[in-house]
Amino acid sequence: MDRLRRASKLLAGKTWGTFEHERTPVKLRQQLNGLAEGDFVDRSVNVLAFGLPGTGKTHAMCAIGHRLVESGRSVLFIPAYRLVQDILAAKRDLELPRMLRKLDNFDLLVIDDLGYLPQGAEESEVLFTLIAERYERRSLGITSNLVFSEWEKVFSNRMATAAAIDRIVHHSVILEFDVPSYRTNTAQGRQLQERQLQTTVTQDPERTE
Repeated sequence: MDRLRRASKLLAGKTWGTFEHERTPVKLRQQLNGLAEGDFVDRSVNVLAFGLPGTGKTHAMCAIGHRLVESGRSVLFIPAYRLVQDILAAKRDLELPRMLRKLDNFDLLVIDDLGYLPQGAEESEVLFTLIAERYERRSLGITSNLVFSEWEKVFSNRMATAAAIDRIVHHSVILEFDVPSYRTNTAQGRQLQERQLQTTVTQDPERTE
């Protein structure tokens, strides 16, 4: 298990226990509980997490990944930009088939923040190659701030976008993180506490002495 956890590169603090389940709607909570059982990877089902920044997509995918590792399954977590860079480097070095075989060893490949940065034609091509290689064979986990209608920013043209979406969605669970941003709520709470403290000090300056 320790070997699997090191190889996964999952974010250490984003576990099932630290995820704030009570912030999520009932349907999403039920979906996450089902995915935590892990059998979706045995059926090569993909998991797609959509939502605005700060809503918990990455934390949820890492939490699921940690649960899979605990059950003896292999996971790799990697930001989309880094994955694309690594695949492009392998292609230039004529090592692309070898790298794809290496990625194929993971039961779940989590691609974080797909669409965060725009992709050129070459980047889109290698990303599509990876998606096609894993289709109906291995599970993908994808987090994205972009809904499907905006995925032309990820792939080079409309046909490639449609083909990629078709393969990803065919066997998938779609998680919609329609919740307030955790980071925004935390910042607002901190500001409120500071204002309350300032008000208290102004009204009763002796309390600070």
